[in-house]
Amino acid sequence: MNAIIADQDGAVYRSAEQAPSLRWALATLSLAVLLSSLGTSIANVALPNFAEAFNASFQEVQWIVLAYLLAITTTIVSVGRLGDITGRKRLLFAGIFLFTVASSVCGVAPTLWLLIAARALQGLGAAIMMALTMAFVGETVPKAKAGSAIGLLGTMSAVGTALGPSLGGILIAELGWRVIFLINLPLGVLALFLAHRYLPNDRKRLNAERPGFDGLGTLLLALTLAAYALAMTTGRGSFGPFNVALLLASVLGAGLFVLAEKRAAPPLIRLAMFRNLVLSSSLATSMLVSTVMMATLVVGPFYLSRTLGLDAAHVGLVLSVGPLVAALTAVPAGRMADRFGPPRMITIGLLGMAAGAFTLSILPTIFGVPGYIAPIVVITSSYALFQTANNTNVMTDVSPDLSGATSGMLNLSRNLGLITGASVMGAVFALASATTDITTARPEAVASGMRITFSVAAALLVVALAIAAGAYRRTLRDQKLVP
Repeated sequence: MNAIIADQDGAVYRSAEQAPSLRWALATLSLAVLLSSLGTSIANVALPNFAEAFNASFQEVQWIVLAYLLAITTTIVSVGRLGDITGRKRLLFAGIFLFTVASSVCGVAPTLWLLIAARALQGLGAAIMMALTMAFVGETVPKAKAGSAIGLLGTMSAVGTALGPSLGGILIAELGWRVIFLINLPLGVLALFLAHRYLPNDRKRLNAERPGFDGLGTLLLALTLAAYALAMTTGRGSFGPFNVALLLASVLGAGLFVLAEKRAAPPLIRLAMFRNLVLSSSLATSMLVSTVMMATLVVGPFYLSRTLGLDAAHVGLVLSVGPLVAALTAVPAGRMADRFGPPRMITIGLLGMAAGAFTLSILPTIFGVPGYIAPIVVITSSYALFQTANNTNVMTDVSPDLSGATSGMLNLSRNLGLITGASVMGAVFALASATTDITTARPEAVASGMRITFSVAAALLVVALAIAAGAYRRTLRDQKLVP
């Protein structure tokens, strides 16, 4: 007879009978993460093809990428909360379906603006998948193994990010740009089948216990995040009056959102959640870390091409090292978080990233390409350790009725960090290089910009480390484990 095991959070499963189902459930969630991350990275490589196919400017075709990012950023918290209310399996199934249908529309779109609209819908489907996959871990995986499961999802995210440019380049060269979207159809159908077959059914609720949905809060949050994202991404690196107006609008929207949440019943985000030091520090450190990670993507290509003189193919090869290392280290990082505890692994991850960022400001000028790759390996492996431990630290203790919204906020903090990094770290790089056009800057100017940018990055990581350490010590003090 199969033993019945109850996890300390209340999840009950049969150790022998349901182990295969658990593996298939994790495979389903992994495929959903792969699809959403692949959608983020695969379109970038096709921007020149889009410009040629639609006879459009570079600024116009950039919206193919921006629409996807904006849709994710503005909706990810709301869809996570919606999953808490309506049922995660039902909503995740809808998200995969929407992503698949939108991908097919992208693949046959006759006009640029229809493609951009379809990409926005694809981004909405991706937001649902991103927000709910991590929330599902709490339902399907015992708490002792949560770090390994979250590490697996991190691996698939890194694989999708790394695979996008190379796979996209091959498909475009052989079959044309439309195939980079149509390839999602068979993968989406497979994900739908697996989700229907292996994910746990939603718990039935009585109408009396089914909470309402905060429509006003959802609208205000979406508009606020859209204003912030546009302020950080429009203007081709310059920050003019329009960007300032958008930034002020986002500040005003944030204030109105807080007021609305204080009066909403029930709110989209319970503001009292931010009194939890584990959650608030995790969100802050995640945003800072993502800001730094974006610096490697913004600065790296220019340094490798302008200063080290690599051609496009070799630049792409060197840039793929980071996501590859993250993919290889995410699962071991999850096991380490399970064994040694997330707070310790968060600290080690942040220390490794700070050391890597500091050495990245020095070693490349001495050792060239090897001096660039070695710190990147340290940064990305430490990032995988931090990200897995940080997500595990939050998601293993969150109550089931808030896991979707909490997962959405973790993803939101990461996305906001990436958007901020693209703007702020890009501006630091341009300012440090003392040029208005980085594409024509002298090699030594780019090298100087590289050194200063990653010195700033190291300082940001020290701030993140201080936040994490302070929250951990405060938590221990509250538990009366330290004086």
